[in-house]
Amino acid sequence: MPRRVLILVNQTKPQAIAALDSFSDVIKSHATLIDIVDAINPEHLPNPGDVDLVVALGGDGTILKAADHCLAMGCPLLGVNIGKVGFMAGYEIDTFQRDAHHLFDLNKELPLRLAHPLSAQLVRVNNSNESPMIALNEFVITAGPPYRIIEIDISIDGHPGPTVAGDGVMVSTPLGSTAYNVSAGGPIVAPGVNANIITPIAAHSLSFRPIVVPNSSTIRLTARKVNSQASQGTCILIDGQPGPQFNKGDQILISKHTQPVSFVVDPGVSYWSTLIGKMHWALAPNGHGIQP
Repeated sequence: MPRRVLILVNQTKPQAIAALDSFSDVIKSHATLIDIVDAINPEHLPNPGDVDLVVALGGDGTILKAADHCLAMGCPLLGVNIGKVGFMAGYEIDTFQRDAHHLFDLNKELPLRLAHPLSAQLVRVNNSNESPMIALNEFVITAGPPYRIIEIDISIDGHPGPTVAGDGVMVSTPLGSTAYNVSAGGPIVAPGVNANIITPIAAHSLSFRPIVVPNSSTIRLTARKVNSQASQGTCILIDGQPGPQFNKGDQILISKHTQPVSFVVDPGVSYWSTLIGKMHWALAPNGHGIQP
C-alpha cells in the first residue's frame, strides 16, 4: 500500500525547482502524491490525517521550515539535500532514488531519528504573555543595534545562575548543536542525548563557558541590560529568523517541546560519518605535509 506524500520545495532555490519534476515522477511511481507546496510561504497545507510523509527538497533552512509544518501535521519528515551542505537532510538525491520503493511502502517501517524542539514563552515586563514559540535548532538573544554589550540573567529550574555580559546568549538542541552553537564555541551534542546547551556569544569574560543541561530543565533568561530602539535593538532569533524584541525586564522561559519531530534517515549512513564527511569533524591540517 503506498504512502500519501506531500512535497515541500523551496521555490527560491533554482536547483530545487529544476529537480522537482524528476522527484515528482519518482514519488508518483511509488506513492500517492497529495500536493506540492512552497516550503517557505505555504498558501495552504493538507489536513493532518491526509498525509503519511513529507518530503522536503532544499537545504537545511528548507528542512527547518518543513519541520515546523510536520509538527503541525504530526507526520515524519524526509529531507533531500539540494543545498550546499544539507547536514539535516536524511537523504542525498541518488540514495533517495535508490530507496524510494522502500520509503513509500506503507507496510515498511521508516528509519526514524527523533529530535525534540524547544518551546519558549515570552513574558513581558508588564506581565503580558505572547504566543509560545518553537525552535528546532536554537533560540538566541542577540544584542542588535547599536550593538553595545547586553546583560542577560540566567536561571535553571528556578536556581539563579550567572549573568552573561556580551553579544548575547543562545539555547540550542542537540540537533542545533552543529549550527550557530558550534560556531560560537559550544560543544557538539549527539542526537538522542536528552540535553540542551546554553552558549554565551562573545562573553565579556574568560571564564564563561557553555554548559549542557538536561532537556527536562526550564531555562529562564531575563533581560537586565539591552539595546533599545524603536524597531530594532535586542531581539530573539528563532532558528536564525528575527523574532520579537527583548526589552529590559522581559523574560523568556525555554523548555523541551512536548512533541518531537521524526526525521527519516538513511540507515546506511551514520551520524558520525555525516559529521566527518559534511562538517569535517577533527580533520587533520593539510598545509604542512599532513594528509587528511
